[in-house]
Amino acid sequence: MFWLILSVLYISFILTLIFIPLVIFTAKRYFKKEKEKNKNNGQPFSVGFFHPYCSAGGGGERVLWCAIKAIQKRYPQTKVIVYTGDLDASPDEIIKKVKQRFEITFPRDIEFIYLHKRKWIQASTYPYFTLLGQSLGSVILGIEAMFSFLPDIYIDSMGFAFTLPLFSFIGGCTTACYVHYPTISTDMLKKVSSRQLSLNNRGTVARSPTLSSLKIIYYRIFAWMYSFCGRFSDTVMVNSSWTEDHINSLWKCSLSTHRVYPPCDTKSLKELPMCKDIGEGGPINLVSVGQFRPEKDHPLLLKAMYELRQIVSEQMWDQIKLIFIGSCRDMDDAVRVKDMKDLSKHLSLENNVEFKVNITFEELKQELSSSMIGLHAMWNEHFGIGVVECMAAGHIMVAHRSGGPKEDIIEESEGSRNGFLAADECEYADAIATIIRMSPAARWKIREAARSSVDRFSIEEFEKGFLRTIEPLFSKHLSK
Repeated sequence: MFWLILSVLYISFILTLIFIPLVIFTAKRYFKKEKEKNKNNGQPFSVGFFHPYCSAGGGGERVLWCAIKAIQKRYPQTKVIVYTGDLDASPDEIIKKVKQRFEITFPRDIEFIYLHKRKWIQASTYPYFTLLGQSLGSVILGIEAMFSFLPDIYIDSMGFAFTLPLFSFIGGCTTACYVHYPTISTDMLKKVSSRQLSLNNRGTVARSPTLSSLKIIYYRIFAWMYSFCGRFSDTVMVNSSWTEDHINSLWKCSLSTHRVYPPCDTKSLKELPMCKDIGEGGPINLVSVGQFRPEKDHPLLLKAMYELRQIVSEQMWDQIKLIFIGSCRDMDDAVRVKDMKDLSKHLSLENNVEFKVNITFEELKQELSSSMIGLHAMWNEHFGIGVVECMAAGHIMVAHRSGGPKEDIIEESEGSRNGFLAADECEYADAIATIIRMSPAARWKIREAARSSVDRFSIEEFEKGFLRTIEPLFSKHLSK
C-alpha cells in the first residue's frame, strides 16, 4: 500500500510538471492570436482597469476615476475598460454615483466588463489564510477578466498583484499598478514575531509560540509570492512614502516605482467657509471620514470618546458630538456599522455619536463646514485622503501616529504644526481635549497651516504625476 501511494504521488507530480507548462503555453498562444485578430479588425487602443469594487465610493475609487478622466483627456482615442464585480449596478448608475460622490464627469464613455466571480476575493470566503485565499482568488477573477477582454495596457488599481503575471506573461499586455497598501508588510511580520494582538493576528495565534512561528513561515512564503508577482508590473505607482518604502523593500523595483499622491478635492474644500470657532455653549462637532472597513478601526474612536468623557466637564461633554461619515461596500460593512452603533450604546455614547452612510459629496461638504476637528484611527494608513480632505476644509486633524499621516501629511513640530498624532484611545482623548482647551488664536493658526499644506495633494497634481508616469507605456504602443 505504501508503494502504491508513493507511486500515485510521484505520477501526480510528474503530470503536474507537464500539465501546468502546457496550459500556460496554450494560453499564451491563444491570447497572442486574440491580440493579432483584434489589431487586424481595427480595434482601438485600449486600457483596462482591474477594480472589482469600482462603485464603493472610497479613496481608492477616487484614484480610479481621476486616472480614467486624465487618460481620456490626454489620449482621447483610447478605449477605457473597467473590470467590475458590481453586478447590481448598471453603467449609468455607476457613473451617476461617481458624479454624486466625487463630482467627476467624463468626456467620453467608459466600457464596463462585469465579473461574476467576485466572491473569490471577498475576505469572508476565507476564515483562515485570508491573504493567500484572496490573492489566489484574484487569479480566478483575473482569468475571467482576460477571457472577457484583453487590453493593450492593463492597470491593477485595487492592489491585486497576483493578476499581474496573468496579463503580463500570459496575456502579453503592458502592465502597471497603483498600490494603495501593500498586501503584506514588514510591520505585519514584526507584529506576528512579537506576538502582538492585531487585525491580522488573532489572539489564539498571538498567545501560542508554535502558531506564531508557523504564521511567520506562512507570511514569509506569501511575501515571496507577492514580491514575485509585483515584479511583473512595468510601472509601479505608490500613494505615499510609507507605501513606497515597503514596496521597494518587497519588490526590489525602485527604478520603476513612482510616488504619485492620490487626488484629493482640495480646491473645492478650501473654498468652503471654515466652521466658526468653539463658542460658549455652542456645539463641538468632530468628524471621521472613511469607508466602514475593519482596518479603519472606528471602534478606537468610540473608545477615545469614552476616555474623553472622563477628562472633560459634563457641560462640555454635552456639547460634543462625533459624526462618522463613510461608505459601505457590502453587507459585511453594513454589519460593522450596526456593531459600532451597539458599541456606542454599550459605552453610553449614543447621544454623542451619529452615523452618516453613503452620503453625497454635497452632504459631505456640509458636514465638513459645520465641524472643526477631524479624527482618523487607522494604523499604518497607506495615505489618508480623508485626513487631507478634512484639513482642506480647515479642520484640526488627530490621526494615527503611523503610515501616511505621520510621514507625509501631519507636522507636529511647534511653529509649523498642522495637526496632531495619537496611538491609542487615551492619546486621542488627550489630543481632542487639548484642542478644545486651546485659545481661539492658537486653533486658528493650526487650521490655517492645515489648509495651506494640502495643495501638493490636489487633483491637478495627481493628474500631472499619473500621466507623467504612464506616458512611456503609451509611447511604447502608439509609436509603433
